[in-house]
Amino acid sequence: MKGIKLGDKESKYPIIQGGMGVGVSLHKLAGNVSKEGGIGVISTADIGYQEEDFNTNPLKANLRAIGTEIKKAREIAGEDKILAVNVMVALKNYADIVKECVKQKIDLIISGAGIPKDLPEYIKGSKTKIAPIVSSLRCCKLIVKHWITKYNYAPDMIVIEGTEAGGHLGFKPEELEEGNKPKLEDITKDVVNYIKEVEKDTGKEIPVISAGGIWDKNDIEKFLGLGASGVQMATRFVATDECDASEEFKKAYVEASKENIKIIKSPVGMPGRALYNKFIKKVENEKSKITKCYGCIKTCDVATTPYCITKALINAVKGNLDEGLIFVGSNVHKIEKIVPVHDLMQELVGV
Repeated sequence: MKGIKLGDKESKYPIIQGGMGVGVSLHKLAGNVSKEGGIGVISTADIGYQEEDFNTNPLKANLRAIGTEIKKAREIAGEDKILAVNVMVALKNYADIVKECVKQKIDLIISGAGIPKDLPEYIKGSKTKIAPIVSSLRCCKLIVKHWITKYNYAPDMIVIEGTEAGGHLGFKPEELEEGNKPKLEDITKDVVNYIKEVEKDTGKEIPVISAGGIWDKNDIEKFLGLGASGVQMATRFVATDECDASEEFKKAYVEASKENIKIIKSPVGMPGRALYNKFIKKVENEKSKITKCYGCIKTCDVATTPYCITKALINAVKGNLDEGLIFVGSNVHKIEKIVPVHDLMQELVGV
């Protein structure tokens, strides 16, 4: 397996660890994935939730934590490794978060949960590379054409997230029903063929990364065979010693059953895949009382939202699972134990 080339750096293996927030993939997980030859991704969603002033000034806490987490991840991974962040377009302070990541000299920004139409604007004059997350060929074309027309900038990478991914999904609810799901294999082939044309026109190499439900070496090789340069995997990396989430959160993954996975409607306004736990059952029937707004999501209206997604995700990552939202990928039920990142990476590449 060949690594993923990004500017003057190249990963040893074609594996990106997906960004998971709040607090699931921070410096420990991302740093160790990069150290072991993949590309580790820090989630910037409420990244400063452990800072003392998070409740009083969440933006200031988040911006400070970005620098702290990137620095600590670099110390683990080494300067020669590729390190990335995930920034959701849906964040209210999206531009501020992106600019801080650029200031901290992050190698790569992966951006989804909306269309990152102005992302090239924020990286001008830096070495930071950018990758939009797309869910279809149509979405990919829209972003690529807009970036080239407005900024004369082709993406440095394309990440395709299919219907089997965890967390927020870029599909209509009806597209997530059995029998209606677009196949990741088909989307990958379409996007790869389109990006080949873009590469010819721009003279730029653009790796295409497939994500969503990818489980093992066979899956990785299948998508490499379809023309992808690599894969992104998130769920499997939760069940690692180095994952930044609590042990209770990790155990929820190990103990998850297939029947317990559900598509929910997130306060972000998108469908998401999560564990159907006490919390989800409760908020389905009654609106949760919101006493504090963290100003995290553009689309959230405190008056109408069923619950505070920030609070629900923080509860989960800290281990208060009955009051928490636990995002998962479709294959979470296959996880049997918690392992070191090194062992998981070796298993995935067949060493």
